[in-house]
Amino acid sequence: MASKAKDPAEMEKASRFAHVPRCEEYDKMISGMLYDSFVPELESARLKVRIFMHKYNTWFPGGDNVTMETLASERFHLLQIQLGQIGEESYIEPPLNVDYGCNLSIGKRFYSNFGLTILDSAIVTIGDRVMFGPNVMISTATHEIEVASRRDNIEFAKPVTIGDDCWIGGGVIILAGVTIGDGCTIGAGAVVTRDIPGWSVAVGTPAKVIKKVEKLPPVDN
Repeated sequence: MASKAKDPAEMEKASRFAHVPRCEEYDKMISGMLYDSFVPELESARLKVRIFMHKYNTWFPGGDNVTMETLASERFHLLQIQLGQIGEESYIEPPLNVDYGCNLSIGKRFYSNFGLTILDSAIVTIGDRVMFGPNVMISTATHEIEVASRRDNIEFAKPVTIGDDCWIGGGVIILAGVTIGDGCTIGAGAVVTRDIPGWSVAVGTPAKVIKKVEKLPPVDN
């Protein structure tokens, strides 16, 4: 269900991000309210990120001295241009598909294999030392089940949060409003429809916890 008021916490998060198309509909969008995605500010932001995706997904450094280190460094700098926040030593294999990019907060030492899709209409927060398998999909975007708002092109979104030290298996789908706690493993092909507590292994459709793992102390950064 869509929210009825703006969310100060989500708006405060967005104030720390780069490249945000701040406007009334943007504030409603990240707050989980019904909003119009076709206002000029949001359309312009989506066009900008599509230009970025084309560059990121087709670019490769030239010359004879290319190494994995130089490739990672150059791709990291490209991500800094578009994403809201991204921590050091993070790497995303192309192709990468995002809705805005500016609503992504990614921690340190994040790695995603090929084919990551994130519909970041609401804010997506990913912690440190998180690994994604290929073809992971996160969708913050959703719609009302009543048809009238869909006819009017009105939608809403709910944030997604993934804690530190998580491993998200290949082909996992994470739906709007979900929080996955620290230290979780989500088995390949799972569909995560509700929160997963920290230090858990969850599998299946919908994803269910099947075991717990040892809780480790925090890492000093």
